[in-house]
Amino acid sequence: MLTHYFSLIWRSILFFIVLFIWVSDLINGNNTLVNQMSEHKLFLNMLWLFFAGEMVIRFFPSKIRSPGCQKQFERNYIKTGNTEIQISDNHATMIVALIWIVFNGVFGALHTLHILNDGFMLLLCCAYSVCDVICILFFCPFQTWFFKNRCCATCRIYNWDYAMMFTPLFFVPGIYTWSLLALSVLLMARWELNFYLHPERFSENTNAYLKCSNCTEKLCRHKKQLAPLWENIDKFTRDRIQKLKHDSKHDKSS
Repeated sequence: MLTHYFSLIWRSILFFIVLFIWVSDLINGNNTLVNQMSEHKLFLNMLWLFFAGEMVIRFFPSKIRSPGCQKQFERNYIKTGNTEIQISDNHATMIVALIWIVFNGVFGALHTLHILNDGFMLLLCCAYSVCDVICILFFCPFQTWFFKNRCCATCRIYNWDYAMMFTPLFFVPGIYTWSLLALSVLLMARWELNFYLHPERFSENTNAYLKCSNCTEKLCRHKKQLAPLWENIDKFTRDRIQKLKHDSKHDKSS
């Protein structure tokens, strides 16, 4: 869990740095974000190596990585004795993929029309990178609204994260941007290939590795501890909406 918090901190710092430069560009009426990153080769190389390194590690089994991305490997397939493969959320993958393509297609169209610049697309990647860790630690809309899966360990699209994160880079030509995007797509393709060749590894009913008793992260406990907070926020929001509606009706009657 500490590695996730480390990722959240440094990705957030990166996001605010890029946000500051991008906003400064807007105020000054120029576009220096991409140029500044290109001029600082050491920083750019380190940034590329970090993200590329994280993705390369995902291609191989690792005891320090999340069970969510490790279930694809044969060494982590622990037979339960059951042969019925149950992956109820598989159909939701196409819906999520379509929504993601359309959603980013809007930004891509605005970029093509020169309404959004390259700097904004990089900023969008940074925002996605922060949201990726938030999904793991606090709240995941894909889990809640689409897949209804128990936890990250059973997530059908766990290794889609980098491809989703770097989707905006499709509209920013360059060796650094397109190489990261290509590597992320390759990682996702490897995941999907393993899923269709070995679906038994992705089903909790056939793979005991995905059972709670074998989990090494226990992120579900962390999220459950936050459940009362979300409930209080939800209750406050409902009460606030009701109050606003009541005040509105009272004003009209007056």
